[in-house]
Amino acid sequence: MTNEEIQQLIRLAQDSQVAELEVQRGENRVRIRLAGMAAEVVTPVPVVAVPQVAAAAVAAPVTTAASEDPLADPSLIMIKSPIVGTFYDAPAPDASPFVKVGDQVTVGKVLCIIESMKLMNEIESEYSGTIVAKLVSNTKPVEYGEALFALKPNK
Repeated sequence: MTNEEIQQLIRLAQDSQVAELEVQRGENRVRIRLAGMAAEVVTPVPVVAVPQVAAAAVAAPVTTAASEDPLADPSLIMIKSPIVGTFYDAPAPDASPFVKVGDQVTVGKVLCIIESMKLMNEIESEYSGTIVAKLVSNTKPVEYGEALFALKPNK
């Protein structure tokens, strides 16, 4: 975010008289807390998606190259949200997810649904490969261009 955008957010918070405002755009997050009418801007902190790791893997010493962050692999393709909306990983609350980590997907496979303006938009894979990570939790809001899944393409 630019300084001008942050200043606009401060003015918005002051005009609406909210106590705190938090905005996330991509990897940038800004939190504005108002004390009276003076604004305190908390330094933007990059948001890092941390994959869930089994307890045994956490206890293991980190010594080999194989134990590095799997998302650091440059061959991975990030499947990003084409719209702003709410992320759903299954067609219904009681249904199983469209895809799970480790699943093989082909071009055209439905990966998730993003609800935007009361419309359910199926997000399909544009690549064939293996789902390495799911980067968004079910029912969470997503931004345009936000990474939803990490995919290792088939060779």
